[in-house]
Amino acid sequence: MTENDFVPKGYTSQSERGKVTWKAPSNIALVKYWGKKENQIPANPSLSFTLDTCSTKTTLSYIKHKGIEEAGFSFELFFEGEPKDDFRPKIELFFKRTEYYLPFLKDYHFKIETSNSFPHSSGIASSASGMAALSLCLMDLEKQLAPEMDTNFMYQKASFLARLGSGSACRSIEGDLIQWGAHSEVQGSSDLYGIPYPFEVHEVFKNYHDTILLVDKGKKQVSSTVGHNLMQGHPYAVQRFEQAHQNISKLKPIFADGSLEEFINIVESEALTLHAMMMTSDPYFVLMKPNTLEIINKIWEFRKKSKSHLCFTLDAGANVHVLYPEFEKEIVHQFIKNELIVFCEKEQYICDRIGFGAKKLKTTNG
Repeated sequence: MTENDFVPKGYTSQSERGKVTWKAPSNIALVKYWGKKENQIPANPSLSFTLDTCSTKTTLSYIKHKGIEEAGFSFELFFEGEPKDDFRPKIELFFKRTEYYLPFLKDYHFKIETSNSFPHSSGIASSASGMAALSLCLMDLEKQLAPEMDTNFMYQKASFLARLGSGSACRSIEGDLIQWGAHSEVQGSSDLYGIPYPFEVHEVFKNYHDTILLVDKGKKQVSSTVGHNLMQGHPYAVQRFEQAHQNISKLKPIFADGSLEEFINIVESEALTLHAMMMTSDPYFVLMKPNTLEIINKIWEFRKKSKSHLCFTLDAGANVHVLYPEFEKEIVHQFIKNELIVFCEKEQYICDRIGFGAKKLKTTNG
């Protein structure tokens, strides 16, 4: 598939007005995406678990303009029921990037109502789930204009569009394991959209849990966009991108065999490498907090003592994702309550697990 495959050749139906609602999950990368080229193209492939509890629900109401086409994009935006003007520039940019692929955008006035299942100030990035949900709403509308559209194509294009809003959003359309980025050993992999992981996955990885420890709920001092751009000219960029390719190759037999020890080694190494890239960029920066390191050390101590298989990963922030298999959830939950929540801001954490992608929800009129 190329970009041109996502340009519609015309519509066979019409829709004057309507309303659609989609819920899209967040995701947590196991092999990290860090660094990008023009047009939201990743510098290396990534692989993620789709989550379940952490999600964004978006309702898109639309009404077709009468008469002359609008010069710009016409939309209003509400977050948790309140107008959210500071989100407008991001939506405006998203519409500009996607108009070529969604030529109907200026034909309608949109009302976008969005909410997260997690607190907005919780330190959990909502751009992935938010852009995925909005992209699916727009594709739902396009499928009404082109009823002959194949459902698989609809999801693929939604992933393609979501990427243009937020790179990792393309991994929040489907589940449970999603790869984004071309890799020579993964047939069908693409820099343009995410694909369901195409290889065998052992049963132990199909009910994995993710407890997110909210170490710092404040706004990051360096945005992910800035961080990605700092990989251009980074002294270790070439080695990092090669490492990501190698780790995806290494994970293939690990996922097939259910080797938890080797899974842990790759996942934790990827998390620490992500932050090492931040600490060795120019300018350099540190997003981990003292309590992030305290939690990591506690996890290592507990794993050695208990012989359990919990591990950690990090996103581009201070929060810690504790990953563990279903059969160890009781012992890990107790450990988290006894020893880890003291390092969380206001002892807050979110219990999540692997999910299976976005869902369309029933929409009430009115």
